[in-house]
Amino acid sequence: MIFTLLILLFSIIIHEIAHGSVAYALGDPTAKEAGRLDLNPLKHLDPIGSILLPFFMSLLGGPIIGWAKPVPINPMYFRDQKWGELKVSLAGPLSNFTIALIFGLIVKFIHLPESFLTIATVVILYNIALGIFNLIPIYPLDGSHVLFALLPDRFEEFKRFLIQYGFVMLLFLIFIIPSGLNWVFLLADKILSLFLK
Repeated sequence: MIFTLLILLFSIIIHEIAHGSVAYALGDPTAKEAGRLDLNPLKHLDPIGSILLPFFMSLLGGPIIGWAKPVPINPMYFRDQKWGELKVSLAGPLSNFTIALIFGLIVKFIHLPESFLTIATVVILYNIALGIFNLIPIYPLDGSHVLFALLPDRFEEFKRFLIQYGFVMLLFLIFIIPSGLNWVFLLADKILSLFLK
């Protein structure tokens, strides 16, 4: 369990650094000036998403998911005002999918000792799951920001509704709906199996 939590922690840290790095590449220095383009876990821990949620999910025996403290972003700095927020929002999930792909190719084409194969398998599974989870269009997940960037201005009322009630909807999805996040891990496991064949 501790081993899984450590993989989850560093995966969500890389996820947040990816957001900040793309924002920085687009001209926004906010995350860099806040010291958030750093692998130091203490700079990224979120009391709810990094500690309480994974802890309670592990007690419940269900799949463990979480998030780090979001990196500060100021879209006013973006050189690409039209698609900048979309690029930054997608950077986090894409970083997780990239990690999963790298480890997946290692597993697929290199004969590994059993111990490293176990590590690589957990890394692949959790990074795929994190990428999928964060693309769910519920605020404050990245999927909601992707949705906001694509929706025309006439959906402003709908955006406000998602922002106002998004966190409650997210908790409802995780804890109330039967098998709420199981589908995320079932899908991640299906993708993982492609590398293990």
